[in-house]
Amino acid sequence: MKTMKKILIHFIALAVCVFVFSSTVTAAKSPPLKGAILPEINLAVPVKDSDRSYLGLPTSGFFKIPQIKARVVIIEIFSMYCPHCQGDAPDVNKLYNMIEGNPKLKNKVKLIGIGAGNSSYEVEVFAKTYHIPFPLFADMDYSIHKVLGEVRTPYFIGIKINNDGTHRIFYSKLGGVDNPDQFLDLMLRLSGVK
Repeated sequence: MKTMKKILIHFIALAVCVFVFSSTVTAAKSPPLKGAILPEINLAVPVKDSDRSYLGLPTSGFFKIPQIKARVVIIEIFSMYCPHCQGDAPDVNKLYNMIEGNPKLKNKVKLIGIGAGNSSYEVEVFAKTYHIPFPLFADMDYSIHKVLGEVRTPYFIGIKINNDGTHRIFYSKLGGVDNPDQFLDLMLRLSGVK
């Protein structure tokens, strides 16, 4: 009888844990809205020194996107299987190079990518295949994708980080970069960062 009670208690405890952990990731009904705060997203600090340095992050642990040392963060939601993301990769790389090549923007604007449904291996394959120079993060279980409203790819979100650490979304839209010059001008104009 005691064994049966122990099994029942363990089963109930397990059921409660499954309920609690599964309910913490709630799918948003719509993509992030302009003027809103970005949903809380925890990402692992990159392993590569160059990625950590680029983002201004400590050597280990987790971080939230507004902790990136920049005034503007442009987030690309992509999938390695998305033909539009693959086709857009050279333009996104050009955007990155334009920012990094401009001393006035280099430390103010940062790019990251989040691979919806992609494992670390798939993200790495995408980065190597398309020579992606900025940090990419895996979202294998779609948990980030869900809190962002299960957007299609490629999807871009721009956030402006204020001096006091608060932030606001200034851009949230489906579609590729197409013209890197125009896209960068749009990001700078909408964010107010020059």
